[in-house]
Amino acid sequence: MLLSDAPTATQLSQVISQVTAPAFLLGAVAAFVSVLISRMNRIIDRSQALNAIADDDKIKATLKSPRLKTRAALLNKAILYSTISAIVTSVLVIVAFVSAYLNIAHEYGVRAFCGCACLLYGFARKFGARNPYSAP
Repeated sequence: MLLSDAPTATQLSQVISQVTAPAFLLGAVAAFVSVLISRMNRIIDRSQALNAIADDDKIKATLKSPRLKTRAALLNKAILYSTISAIVTSVLVIVAFVSAYLNIAHEYGVRAFCGCACLLYGFARKFGARNPYSAP
C-alpha cells in the first residue's frame, strides 16, 4: 500500500471525534455490567440463605418465594443485552477506524451500529431496573 493511500491526520481526527460518544457508551455499559453482577451476587447469596431454611420451619419457610428466581432471570437478560451492546459498540469503533483507513464513508454504518448499541443498552437498563417492591 502506498503512503498516499493512508488516511490523513484530518480524517483520523474526524474519526476519533466521532467515536468518543461510543467510547463513553462502552464505559457506561462496563459500569452497568459491574452493577448487574454485584446485584446477581447478592441474589445468589440471598437465595443460598433462603435455601438453607428447613422446610419444617413454618415461620421462616414463608420467606421462600420465586421472586428471587424472577429477579435473577431479569438480571441475566440485562447482562446478556449489556454484553451484546458492548460487543456492538466495540465493533462500531473498529469499523470506524478500518473504514477511515480504507477511505470508505463510514457515517451511515457507524450510525446504524450506534443506534443498535443504544437500543440494546436501553433493553438492558429496562431489565436491570430495580423494582423497589421486590426482595433485595
